[in-house]
Amino acid sequence: MEAFLVSTGIVALAEMGDKTQLLSLVLAARFRKPWPIVLGILVATLANHGLAGAVGSWVTTMMGPTALRWVLGASFIAMAVWMLIPDKLDDEDSDSAPRMGVFLTTVVAFFLAEMGDKTQIATVMLAAQYNAWFMVVAGTTLGMMLANAPVVWLGDAITKRVPLRMVHIVSAVIFAILGVIALSGWGT
Repeated sequence: MEAFLVSTGIVALAEMGDKTQLLSLVLAARFRKPWPIVLGILVATLANHGLAGAVGSWVTTMMGPTALRWVLGASFIAMAVWMLIPDKLDDEDSDSAPRMGVFLTTVVAFFLAEMGDKTQIATVMLAAQYNAWFMVVAGTTLGMMLANAPVVWLGDAITKRVPLRMVHIVSAVIFAILGVIALSGWGT
């Protein structure tokens, strides 16, 4: 259960102000069809984080516990630094209707935007840390939905009231703490 709860919290925080959250806002403003967008985000996240979790689980079979501990510790600390760098979404000026429909457009756009993203890398690291693929993927997916679904439904009202810099700082602190814990070997 710890893997699920930590994964949910980390990704929900890490997603605040992230490019995929900005993408959610853009899709919602452009298409104004929240259900296909939210379902597209869910499908894309399950696919993306499922693969990321599998990579994280595979890493644990390739490294010894000491090497894994150092790699994870350094990765969590690097993630803490990365969290302090806000994401920006590239503008796409296209007023045409999507060829694939709102749902498939969302799935493809969200899956591709999530490639190499902070939350995808966090999923790899969490799956390696906890060696609990299902609980990590379920947690990171829930975290993504907690951060993105309200944006689709409530849009600008949320983004104007959430102090994104503070969310990024809190996320960075959590990643730094996880890095120190991993490096110290505490709990192993």
